[in-house]
Amino acid sequence: MPYNQTIHGFLLLAPVFIVSLTLHELAHALTAYRLGDRTAAEMGRLTLNPLKHLDPLGSLFLVLSYFSGWFLFGWAKPVPVDPRNLRTSPQVGMALVGAAGPATNFVLATIAGAVWAHTTLTGDALTIVYWAIVINVSLGVFNLLPIPPLDGSRIIGGFMPRDTYARWAALDQYGMYVVFGLVIFFRGPTSSLLGGAFDAVLRIISTIVGGNPLI
Repeated sequence: MPYNQTIHGFLLLAPVFIVSLTLHELAHALTAYRLGDRTAAEMGRLTLNPLKHLDPLGSLFLVLSYFSGWFLFGWAKPVPVDPRNLRTSPQVGMALVGAAGPATNFVLATIAGAVWAHTTLTGDALTIVYWAIVINVSLGVFNLLPIPPLDGSRIIGGFMPRDTYARWAALDQYGMYVVFGLVIFFRGPTSSLLGGAFDAVLRIISTIVGGNPLI
């Protein structure tokens, strides 16, 4: 069920994106809180209110990627975490916090996949389920890129020697420039990489839920 870049389609997509991104960020904040860091909670990020999480530029990139027909992606405001407050080592704690976001998206995609595979929805209802699969798999895959400050960099950082990790974490301020470079100057290879990962995750979810083939 490939999508057409219509206003109506985007109006169905947008609420799904907002909910998915909000739950992604809430998962980060909640994991940090349970590991002992109250920074996100004290800054109002332990909430389902999307206005506390959405980033204007990240939301704009979702619009641009949708209407360009490219791999869907966007991002929210980073959840503030003070690694010194985590009950685990800072590296392990940040890896767990980082993994919580994509894991949440993959769980949501699996739930939507089960609905897709085992119901007979039609029309806009089916389109919304379609977007729930596509957006959550896309968010999970994109955020697993091992580029600071994306979640994948946190996960990889959990396995680095301490001195290497310190230098790795310092790259956070430059990471989004790398992302922009990949999107603007290496769109083809980046799209192929993300698309391949998307298809692989979709196959795994399809195996888990059974039923009719996913999208």
